[in-house]
Amino acid sequence: MPHLKSLPETAGPPAVFAQHPDIYRPFSEMSEALMNGPSELSRAERELILAYASGVSGNGFVFTGHSEVAYAHGVERGLLDRLVADPELAECDPKLRPLLAFVRKLMLVPGEVGQDDADAVFAAGWGEEALHAATAVAGRAAFMHRLVAGMGFNPLDPEVARSHAAKRVEKGYVNLYRAFRPKED
Repeated sequence: MPHLKSLPETAGPPAVFAQHPDIYRPFSEMSEALMNGPSELSRAERELILAYASGVSGNGFVFTGHSEVAYAHGVERGLLDRLVADPELAECDPKLRPLLAFVRKLMLVPGEVGQDDADAVFAAGWGEEALHAATAVAGRAAFMHRLVAGMGFNPLDPEVARSHAAKRVEKGYVNLYRAFRPKED
């Protein structure tokens, strides 16, 4: 049950976004640019990182939702569960491993992230833009974790998440929300 009595029992972030469009429209525009704009990382890789960051930090709501978006972008179904459970044993693109290790450390012990962590990302062939994107995506995951926990949202149903994922892939991070769509004459 959401902590805010003005929200319905089944509320999620869109309900808060609609109540506060002056705050969350810019957040959604930033999210659109971060997740779907030009980047060294593909859209699938950015969604994988967002879901992974959420999973390692214990945010099941965001993990479920963005795992489905990653899968909708072509990430192998189940990979995220395996990566969160044991990143060393999960089979994934070897180039992603140092980037995911960086994100994991950033989410769990941010004060311990150092140059050696960044250098491991660079040694794998990623540039500064990829490190920036991964860091910003992890920051977005942390923000959503606090919003979901602070509002007391119920766990996200996987079937609902799958349905929303297809809409997010189609509409992006701004047009997904009715409150942010351009007003029609």
